[in-house]
Order: sequence, then C-alpha cells, then structure tokens
Amino acid sequence: MSNSEGISQAEVNKAIETALAEITKAGSIAELKKVKGSILGDGSALAGFSAKLGKLAADQKAEAGKIVGSARAKVTEAFEARESVLSAAEEAKLLEKEAIDITALGRIARTGARHPLSLLQEKISDVFVGMGWEIAEGPEVESEWFNFDALNFDADHPARAMQDTFFVEPTEQKLVLRTHTSPVQVRSMLDREVPIYVLCPGRVFRTDELDATHTPVFHQVEGLAIDKGLSMANLRGTLEHFARIMFGEEAKIRLRPSFFPFTEPSAELDVWHPGAKGGARWVEWGGCGMVNPHVLRASGIDPEVYSGFAFGMGIERTLMFRNEVSDMHDMVEGDVRFSQQFGMVL
Repeated sequence: MSNSEGISQAEVNKAIETALAEITKAGSIAELKKVKGSILGDGSALAGFSAKLGKLAADQKAEAGKIVGSARAKVTEAFEARESVLSAAEEAKLLEKEAIDITALGRIARTGARHPLSLLQEKISDVFVGMGWEIAEGPEVESEWFNFDALNFDADHPARAMQDTFFVEPTEQKLVLRTHTSPVQVRSMLDREVPIYVLCPGRVFRTDELDATHTPVFHQVEGLAIDKGLSMANLRGTLEHFARIMFGEEAKIRLRPSFFPFTEPSAELDVWHPGAKGGARWVEWGGCGMVNPHVLRASGIDPEVYSGFAFGMGIERTLMFRNEVSDMHDMVEGDVRFSQQFGMVL
C-alpha cells in the first residue's frame, strides 16, 4: 500500500522489524519495560502511524487501519512473549539461588556463652542465698548522701574529689556514679526491718584508666548483716565459709587491721589460695569490718541494741586470681572466645 499522506507498508514493516529487534535485545524485565515505551508509547513509530490515520481520506482509512493495527498486534504479541520468557528465566535464577539441598549436612550454629563475670556473680549470690541472705540492688546514679555522707565519709575525703569519682552534671544536684555498692546497704537499712542480711552485687564506677589490672567500670559484691549480738567472730565465720566454697576446702582467711570510714574496727581480707598458679599463697581479696555506729544511726538503727558487719570485694579481682586471668582487657573487650573458655560452670 502507498498513499500521499506518507503511510506505506514498507514503513510499517521497517517499524515492526526495529521494534522486534529491540524486544529481542532486552535481557531483563527492567530493560524490557524501558523498550516498551519506545516502541508502543507516545512518540513511537507506531503511535505516529496511528496519528496519521486521521488525515487519510475515508476510502483509505480502512485499509491503512488494518495495516497499523496488525503491526501493533505483532509488536504487542512479541513483547508479551519476551516478557514471559524473561520472567521465567528470572524466576528460575532466583529459585536456583534460594535452593536448599535437603541432603546436605546441617550447619552447626555458633553459640555464645555466658560471661564469666555473670557466672561468678551468680555463684557468689547462690552462696549467700543458701545461707538465708537476700539479694539487694540499687541505682547506679546515686546521691552524694547515700554514696558518702551516710557512710561516714568526711567532707574533705579524697574519694569525693573529681579525680576519683564521676560527678553527674549539673553538679549542683550532687549526683555521682556510685563508687561502691555500699549505698545499697544504706538503702537496705532504711527500707527493711532488722534483722537484715543482704548481699549487694552490681556495677561501680571509678576514674581509673583501663589497663591490665584496672577498669573504670567494674563489679563489686558487698554483704551486710545487722542483728543483735553480731561480732567479728560472726564476720570471720561467714567469710571463711565463703572462701572455702570459692577456693576449696583448704582455703583460709586472715584479717589485717585497716581503716574504712563505714566500719570500726576495719580489716583487710586476705585469702589463702591453695590452687594458685605457682603454688599456694596469700592473696588480698577485699575489705571488711563491724558497721560503724555513726552509719547505723544515720540509717535509724540504734547501735546500743544492734550491731552489724560488712564486707566487700571486686568480682573481677576474684575472677583474676581464682581463674588465673592476667589481663583486665580480656574481661571487657567482648571476645566470645574468652567466655567460651569457661563454659557454663565456674
């Protein structure tokens, strides 16, 4: 067919050939969608032919319309066929990628491990719960009154200095990150009826640099007993029982005179560690003593009627010499291999 308005069979055939080549060239659904606009959308050759139909004479429109309609049908059919092929190919590729070989051996899942500090803290807690004590906890952000004043620390005590304690801003609020778990003991004396037997484990904060033996964030466990007639003999018996469970039946303790604001008399606690690497030896473990009467009065307890003892030690330090851990970095760097060395039992 040929006409004066510019539509010819040859032009239509050329447009079809070009369109089919573009469709065949498309290698993915995304590319095919881009091709669709250029061969069937506004501005395409086929759209141009359709626009010209309106300019033809009435006796030419029918024949020209059949040619243009047939061309559009061929291109659309080719597009849909190519779309089907590409969709099937992409689906097959996806299935191959996600295929599961049900005959393959299963992968062993990597499991984590409880941190040895958590395990040791639980073990220590279990010892005292077994003796009828209670576990007491308190806030890590404490008022100066609970952290210092109620524990008989003088206003000019070195522990109150900025270089030893983390103060929370604004400083006018007089809040600190607790430097020990002793504030929990004070809260227990204020909140509970005597007799009181509590163990206070938890995180504490000091302005120490991280090195092999120090860390600014560590864990303490402190104990407090308030009752009628308690003495240093009760303190010693409690700590000896504790030491034997921690270090074996051959373990023993010794108390060396010392000074702490919140106890009087006070003592440094050493433990004879029979299983120590390099041979049995004395190891400094913590501090202890009889609760200072000023501390009892500050908590509303009459020291003429009741007496008490207290003790405390670092859980990291206990782990270090109990399990021969030489570097504090191992405890804080989060390497699961360190935890896995200890398994689930300490």
